[in-house]
Amino acid sequence: MENNLSAHYLKVNKESWNKRVDAHVQSDFYDVQGFLKGKSSLNNIELDILGDVSGKSILHLQCHFGQDTISLARMGASITGVDLSDKAIQQAKELATQCHADATFVCSDIYDLPNHLKGEFDMVYTSYGTIGWLPDLDKWAKVVSHFLKPHGRFLIVEFHPVVWMFDDDFSKVKYRYFNSDPIIEIEEGTYADREATIKQECITWNHGLGEVVKSLTNNGLTIKSLDEFDYSPYNCFKHTVEFEQGKFRIEHLGNKIPIVYALEAIKESN
Repeated sequence: MENNLSAHYLKVNKESWNKRVDAHVQSDFYDVQGFLKGKSSLNNIELDILGDVSGKSILHLQCHFGQDTISLARMGASITGVDLSDKAIQQAKELATQCHADATFVCSDIYDLPNHLKGEFDMVYTSYGTIGWLPDLDKWAKVVSHFLKPHGRFLIVEFHPVVWMFDDDFSKVKYRYFNSDPIIEIEEGTYADREATIKQECITWNHGLGEVVKSLTNNGLTIKSLDEFDYSPYNCFKHTVEFEQGKFRIEHLGNKIPIVYALEAIKESN
């Protein structure tokens, strides 16, 4: 039964992300033309926690079509990006070629990645809308630990689980904070282009901060820092207001809820 569920959600979500790629590449949200001219896709939140990545080997999980991966390569990192979507990975490879960036890309389900990639990395990184697509964070943390060198750094910048409790209009609390049943939704358009003529099914899970921390500490990582932010660097939700340049809040909620968190953990020695 578990294998059937796994095969189903992977198929559904891979199709969902494959459908988004063309709309995302063409969107103002991702600004590919600006990116090709040298604009970084990374925000201050992640840049502050990443620090100097020059000469570091980095594994970037759930990289979509590779902008953050390539941005890290431009900063001097030796970088490998991974994503479930074969269409996104193909686009990432093409974008890296256009940018003359030295970045490697692998198409794989995160849980199956040890069967498709060898080696250990100085850092493992993931950001913004990633872990909600995964049902089991303990399995995810095992993969993170597997690919980290002893004393290597794991960094996640992610939308806060409080955000995912609300309905799409942020008018009411609709979902549990805690991980339980999968959330199955039909979405029209996409966060990068709400007018895009695409429709897709999505299967996601909510993961509270306690679950995130426990999964990492149970797999040999020590939490070094955890910060929460009352804004998003992306205008990807409905009913937002830009209260400072590049900082967005849900207008009627103001600064009352956390929207993003950033966590750093260190792998203990083997």
